Amino acid sequence: MKISVFLSAQFDPSAPAAEGLDGVLRQAAAAEEAGFHAVYLGHHYLARSAFVQPVPLAGYLAAATTRIRIGFGVLLAPLLNPVALAEDLASLDVLSGGRLTVGVGAGYRRRETEAFGVAWEDRLRRLREYVPILRSLWRGETIDIAGSWGEAPGAALPLRPVQPGGPPIWVGAFAEPAVRRAARLDAPWLIGPKGNDDELAAMLAIYRDTLAEHGFSPDREYPMAREAFVADTRAAAIAGVRPHMERQYAGYKSWEDAQALDLDRYMAEDCLVGTADDVVAKLRRWETGLGVTEVSLRLQFMGGGQEETMEQIRRFGAEVIPRLDGGAR
Repeated sequence: MKISVFLSAQFDPSAPAAEGLDGVLRQAAAAEEAGFHAVYLGHHYLARSAFVQPVPLAGYLAAATTRIRIGFGVLLAPLLNPVALAEDLASLDVLSGGRLTVGVGAGYRRRETEAFGVAWEDRLRRLREYVPILRSLWRGETIDIAGSWGEAPGAALPLRPVQPGGPPIWVGAFAEPAVRRAARLDAPWLIGPKGNDDELAAMLAIYRDTLAEHGFSPDREYPMAREAFVADTRAAAIAGVRPHMERQYAGYKSWEDAQALDLDRYMAEDCLVGTADDVVAKLRRWETGLGVTEVSLRLQFMGGGQEETMEQIRRFGAEVIPRLDGGAR
């Protein structure tokens, strides 16, 4: 199993953004040194925090690292033009030497779709259309494409990605229709941070059944995002992360599930909160029981400081990653 880390590139607007960016760079360098497989970036517009946009930030991180993969978890692709996406992401793949992974999602904030003139329902159609467009352009095909975003007869991409066929595309999803959509697109389902073992097993069965219905192989990556915090005892881990999670999930005003979250149950069942032994045992259970191949950890939360995050990166690198197959060391 591969272990990655989600980097939170959103800062207090009253503080210098350059300081926050320096912290993100330090985290990426520490994750690479600690043996993490990849770093992932989020994507929002019109945030209340000072949010560094992920495409330029990915290029910055590519220049500052050498081995670790760089990706999005997730990029709000339907808000953007697919031709621009294809060219920007191919450029990032070249800049990173073929280290890019592209997680995409439909988004859940109407404020964002309205700002870009995208009808709420159209974001789903765009997501369905964009994935094959990106793949075709990255393969070097010449195609006629058109949609609510515009039209491009005879579109082609002379700039080819380093990775054959282009960067891997994962589709983030929570609800059953979205999980089925990921399968119909023949894309790995990027499992979100919510769902206990039974819930995940049920959704994965739906995903794999849908793959089979469309003649697609189940042999693929099964990536997952999770909240995480490790300490010497389980009680210390809960005490350390609980205030951060309370603030984090209170901020998800547009995510209805977050407002009804039973935080204690969530930390015990869905998250990786506890001792290194607790964390490794749960990861191994997900790997053998569910087939999960990679877990991206959020180690920095609202209210969590830079040094605490750096300590978590160090501890996962020293106490968890070496005990799992697929570590980068």
